[in-house]
Amino acid sequence: MERRHLLRAAAAAAAAAVAGPALAQSDPTGTTPPARDWNDPSTALYPDPAFEVFDKRFAKYSAGTTGVVRIWTGGVWTEGPVWFGDMQSLIFSDIPNDRLMRYDTLTKQTTPFRQPSNFANGNTRDRQGRLLTCEQATRRVTRTEYSGAITVIADNYQGKPLNSPNGVITKSDNTIWFTDPSYGIGGDHEGVRAESELPRNVYRFDPKTGKLKVVVGDFSMPNGLCFSPDEKKLYITDTGFLGGPEKKTLIRVFDVGDEGTLSNDRIFHDFSDVPPPYIADDIRADEDGNIWAAGGWSPNHNMNGVRVFAPDGTPIGAIVLPEVAANLCFGGHEHNRLFITASTSVYAIDVGTRGVEL
Repeated sequence: MERRHLLRAAAAAAAAAVAGPALAQSDPTGTTPPARDWNDPSTALYPDPAFEVFDKRFAKYSAGTTGVVRIWTGGVWTEGPVWFGDMQSLIFSDIPNDRLMRYDTLTKQTTPFRQPSNFANGNTRDRQGRLLTCEQATRRVTRTEYSGAITVIADNYQGKPLNSPNGVITKSDNTIWFTDPSYGIGGDHEGVRAESELPRNVYRFDPKTGKLKVVVGDFSMPNGLCFSPDEKKLYITDTGFLGGPEKKTLIRVFDVGDEGTLSNDRIFHDFSDVPPPYIADDIRADEDGNIWAAGGWSPNHNMNGVRVFAPDGTPIGAIVLPEVAANLCFGGHEHNRLFITASTSVYAIDVGTRGVEL
């Protein structure tokens, strides 16, 4: 790691020890970890210099004797990782190649899981363990049954087709929440070109009633979303800078009511601390309420990867990758292995915390 970064990190740590974590700063210039051969895990150093600590609250999450590894490469734009512990596998999307892929942690082999996938983007599991998928070509959210049959969860709102569902999560009450920007209908690279007939909304589907409801509708391009560990807060990214009507790049947070209503809308983080236009794509929460955001897109390529925020929105650390990151999820035996889909590849690292999503 460069000497200037070591000095800056030491100064920040000393200040934090005296004044507390409120003085933590992100690394606005980005740091270049030492070069490595991503095809040879032995070239990684411990602790991994790609794991950057801005704030003492993040230091405990470095597992120490683990590094970032690239577990697969060969995609065009990887997305939607979801962990299937019962199969010891990671399922993820390779959108432009119109396929879902499966990485087997036992054999270390990655093979097609479903192709074509209807340009699948985001994936998750419902509370019964079934795969939920956002299909951009068919403009719908689907569920894969235990038999392999496909059930349509939502493909329209009030008779009009959805845009291109992007990110999807579930709540403990079995409701399904998803974002609906227009990336998949903006061209033919990641979907099928079409005109938008609906605003770019965030939806909640209640399987008990079969009703689809708009929970918030004033985003430029709603993208990633996740709940806090107690499900009392909902975080949503706006990536409007990438093709939206308003050039936004931020994370908003809402209070979640008992009936799924959202209130107290406020900015969680606006990325004014890093060179524009930094984009946070998809997000996940850990057991301590920290938000892990996959992103990049900044002119400074050393900002690509994952940035982590404390529950108060303070940037506390980062994981630097050689590619723009799109999405991430926690998995592994203890749910402490972070899988990151980043452009053409998938990366993984063990961290000292556990994710809270399925």
